[in-house]
Amino acid sequence: MTLLDEMPELLLLLDRPQHRPNRRYSVASALSHHTSVHSAGSLASIDQPPEKLPASKTYRPLSPHVLALLMPASVFGVLARIGIQALVGYDGHSIFPLAWAQFMGCLVMGFGLGIRDSLGQFYGPLYTALTTGFCGSLTTFSGWQLDVFQSWLNVNSDHRDWFRDVIDGVTKTVFTLALSLSAVQLGSYFAKFVVRWIPRQILPPPNRTIRYTLSALAVLVYAAAYPAYFRLPASFRHQATAALLFSFPGTLTRYLLSLSLNPLFAPFPLGTFTANLFGTALLGMFHVIQGLPSPHSVSPNACAVLQGLADGYCGCLTTVSTFAVEVLTLPEEKSLLYVVLSWVGAQLLLLVILGPSYWAGNVSEQLTCSFAQ
Repeated sequence: MTLLDEMPELLLLLDRPQHRPNRRYSVASALSHHTSVHSAGSLASIDQPPEKLPASKTYRPLSPHVLALLMPASVFGVLARIGIQALVGYDGHSIFPLAWAQFMGCLVMGFGLGIRDSLGQFYGPLYTALTTGFCGSLTTFSGWQLDVFQSWLNVNSDHRDWFRDVIDGVTKTVFTLALSLSAVQLGSYFAKFVVRWIPRQILPPPNRTIRYTLSALAVLVYAAAYPAYFRLPASFRHQATAALLFSFPGTLTRYLLSLSLNPLFAPFPLGTFTANLFGTALLGMFHVIQGLPSPHSVSPNACAVLQGLADGYCGCLTTVSTFAVEVLTLPEEKSLLYVVLSWVGAQLLLLVILGPSYWAGNVSEQLTCSFAQ
């Protein structure tokens, strides 16, 4: 048989579709390779301790060690956010203060994802504490959305027309989104550089005694927030100590929503979506109560608790860091849909909750409740 006689068979082989196995990327690999994930399980793993490790190094998502380390991570995340906003919130600032907190949280988030396997080899709960706990508490979706909504209304009564109000809201939207996405990518790049030059395992994994000691210390760090609230001066409550009390409950709510809802739809992070919108709605309601005029205004203690719920519970319940990672790793059309649904949904919730109260004149756009001095 000549080559000409074999040509029809060769052409048939070339035309036959080649069945290549679909490569499933983890979230960290998807960031590194600039590709997307299509598995709900892969997307849901962002908040969970590293898997595919030896049994001795694998921790269940609801392991006591994982939950314990979320406590101080939430506390330090809130403290970092409040501190950054106080540091950069000077008169005449060029960038709105919350943007710096979003940037730092997303930068650390990208770095944490890049060293996920290394943290898993050492002590898996540290990964969840760093990403879900610290970064999720340092960044806040609800605070971002409230900032944007207040720009539409020009609550600071700046000398500008309605067109500049729109520009201000659009600027905060686009700038925060672009900054957060870029920070995650930058953190991931830093992690690749660090992992390349640092030995795979510098320290041995902690033994049983050290693990339980770390968990006990973690619980004590969060427990210390309670005497701090009552023992420190009352003027500290609205500034920080009230937020520390509600930090871990907010993080825990987001974590449980992520574990239960994110794996349901592929690939749409329903848990993060629910947490962000629910937290935004709560923040709007707390803002309404804090804006009640006299004689309906709340007491200084109640006002401090409301501020703690806003900064602590809502701030930790909602997250931009996980949101940014999900946007980067979702398929393009799903990513755009996720962003639009999240942003429009949050703005509509604030419109329904805050709008009627403001425009009816029953609630001031500025906070009217007084804090203890």
